[in-house]
Amino acid sequence: MNDGSDDVLGVITEQIEARFGMSFDDLRGAVEKSPDASRQATQVVYWHGMLSQAQTALEQAEDDLLAGLDTEPGPLGDPVMNLAQRVNAAVTVRDGRALIITHLLEPHTTGGQGTGTSAARRRGPALRTSQPAPVSVPATQVPAKGVGR
Repeated sequence: MNDGSDDVLGVITEQIEARFGMSFDDLRGAVEKSPDASRQATQVVYWHGMLSQAQTALEQAEDDLLAGLDTEPGPLGDPVMNLAQRVNAAVTVRDGRALIITHLLEPHTTGGQGTGTSAARRRGPALRTSQPAPVSVPATQVPAKGVGR
């Protein structure tokens, strides 16, 4: 099933090639020859292999789902639903591995705050993670009818 989602591997490969200024095959060869030369390159090549495996597993899961859909007319039964869940899991694995590579390719600075983290990591949380501080409001006496003091 080719819905364009398998282009993830191609896009990531292009990003890797742009980052390192060489073809992926050349990069893989350099890492195999000298794995300690660049920790980032070694990690990127490793995770690219993991991404490639995940893409292959996804394509197989999609093919199995299509075959299951062809054999089961009418409402979908448990076997086909299980195949669909397998596709969803394979997409999650593939996308997670792609995110790891994307993170590895991010420039990490040592300037600015001097923490060695990327700008994205220095930002605060997108959502409030604690209760807001209570606002003190002065108590105002309100007279109530029928209540005597």
